[in-house]
Amino acid sequence: MKRILIVTQHADNFSKLAMGLSAEKANDIIWVNSVAAARSAAFSLLDLIIIDENLEGRSGLSIAKDMIRVNALAQLALVSELSPEEFHEAAEGLGVLAKLPPHPDEKDAERLLNALMALS
Repeated sequence: MKRILIVTQHADNFSKLAMGLSAEKANDIIWVNSVAAARSAAFSLLDLIIIDENLEGRSGLSIAKDMIRVNALAQLALVSELSPEEFHEAAEGLGVLAKLPPHPDEKDAERLLNALMALS
């Protein structure tokens, strides 16, 4: 079982991803809709933190930097519309596991879980 934190104010955009992450895998999905709640939740044992592209006027990349300071062991996945090259440049040094589209789905969930398993 993996503990996964999803940080977004648009939970409906992540419903298919969440179904894919939890279906038959018994993963624990934790939802938060603010940066403060994300920081608080990040103090717990987490395997993966999924961060929306923008939240409370901040970019997902900026929030990811906060999450690393709180829980450097959790893997990160970020929603971004940047090109792969631009995203790589912007996220360099953050150790981001994956870039996600604005409406991630079950295939994205499978890709994330496979990437997490490869790290174990």
